[in-house]
Parts: sequence; structure tokens; C-alpha cells
Amino acid sequence: MENIIREIRSYIETIKNDKTLYDEMNFSDRADALDSLEFDVIERVESSLLTNGRHEELTSLRQYAEMVKIRLEDVDERLFQRLRYNIASRNYTSAGLRQQIVKYAGDGLENEQDESYDNLDAFTNGLLLIGPAPKETREREPEMVFYQPTPTRIVLELVEKADFQPQDVFYDIGSGLGQVSILVHLLSGVCAKGVEFEPAYCNYARQCTKELNLSQVKFINVDAREVDYADGNVFFLYTPFEGRILEQMLGRLRDESRTRGIKLYTYGPCTLQVAQQNWLERVDQNGREVYRLAIFKTLEQRLGAV
Repeated sequence: MENIIREIRSYIETIKNDKTLYDEMNFSDRADALDSLEFDVIERVESSLLTNGRHEELTSLRQYAEMVKIRLEDVDERLFQRLRYNIASRNYTSAGLRQQIVKYAGDGLENEQDESYDNLDAFTNGLLLIGPAPKETREREPEMVFYQPTPTRIVLELVEKADFQPQDVFYDIGSGLGQVSILVHLLSGVCAKGVEFEPAYCNYARQCTKELNLSQVKFINVDAREVDYADGNVFFLYTPFEGRILEQMLGRLRDESRTRGIKLYTYGPCTLQVAQQNWLERVDQNGREVYRLAIFKTLEQRLGAV
């Protein structure tokens, strides 16, 4: 046990004394170090506390790791505070903010073919969110899928491929904590709306937009099947529901498509069901790969159909 304690302490000291980790630009290396401190050190020490008698030494070791972790987190928090101030003060263009995100955390392309999360997600969560997610307060219907955040790289790809126009209105159906709607607006300038069934999530998202001074991002706390989508023309679904509920939601969008062309972007298993809709044309080349961004648009002959 003594050798293990010595080894862990040496590892903590290596992180603590690595001056590059305190450089704001090294966000990804710092994120990796924070993950390692949390999962390889702190959790390991806490597990040892339950099974070994060297309580005082192990407690001291855990406190040491937590101190180093806080110091690294403080670097990130100062970075996020500065970026949030610039967002709220409208000091960034959409392109300028995207450059800032990619500069610090990359574009996530190395993970583009799976559903994993990476340091790009850690960066945007730290930038856009106000704290831990609240607990759910409302029971979901069986076909409503539990909340999972959309990987940031998918949002970056959506904005890049959507060719947004100033008059467009974007809807994220099943918006959770609001990251997609907020990020789409920040990176494109269009009006963005999130539809969320869970009141606690919706209130959280509204607080995030308030902190960032975003008047063109709105969150609607209602069943997605009951929303008036008359102003929307670009929609996104990260599999918020399945089966009958998803079919009903697609029916709502089909009705909207009779008066105007719409674009529909999907991610996750719902893509396969959306691809079966005879009023939509798929325009991406990702086939049955559900963890790639899928792109659909209204079939031209459907416009004006009764």
C-alpha cells in the first residue's frame, strides 16, 4: 500500500507542476488531466479508504488531488467567464465565436463516426451551461426517450450544412438543457427555439440564455405534439421519442410542409423511422449510420398538397 500511495502522490505532483496545464490555450490537455484526477486518482483513493486502514494518509492524498483539481478548474472558469462576457456583450460575430471554440477545443472530427462525447463537449458545456443539470420533475411517457445531450460536433456540422438565412426559424424538438438551440443561434444568428417536456430542464435553459443575454433564443415547455410550428422551417431531432409519439410528431411536420418547404436534421435511432417518410427526401450520404447527422428536406411535389 505504501508504494501505491507514493505512486499516486507522484502522479498528482506531476500534474500540479506541469506549467502548460495552466495556460488557457491548453484546454484539451487540462480536460484530460481533470478527468484523470477525478477517475484515476480521487475515485481510486476513495475506494481504498473503504478497504484499507491508512485513513489519514489516504484522506490527505485525496485532499491533495482535489486541491490540484480546483486549481485547474479555476483556469477554465476564468476562460469561460471572459468568453461569456464577450457573448453577452455581442463582441463576437458568429464566425468569430466558432473560431474561438475550435481554437480551444477543436472541431471533434476525430469522433465523427460514433456517439461518444469529447473535450469539445466539455468546453461548450462549461461555456453555455450554468451548473449541474436539475433533476426531472415530470414522468415521461413510455415512448419518450431519456435526455442525452447532442454532441457538439453534430451541432457544428448542422450549422455548417444548413446554409441558414436571416429569416429562418430553427426548432430543436426535445431540447433538454438548451445547448443545441443556444449554439445554433450563436453560430448562425437565426432565431432558435427549443421544445422541452420537462419543466426543470426548460427553466434551466431559460436561465442559461438570460446569463448570455440572448433574446432570440426561446424555450417552450409543452408536449412537442401540441406546439404551433407555423414560423419554423428548420427542425432538429436527437431521438427525443420513438414509436407512435415520433410518428405523431412527424405527422405534425408533414402538415407544416404542405404550406412551405422545411428541412429536418436528425441524429440517433430516430433517423431510420424518419427515412421511411414519403414526404421527405434524404440528401445526405450516411445511409443507415444513425450516429451521423442525417439531412432531409420536403419533396418538391408535396408543396401545396392537401
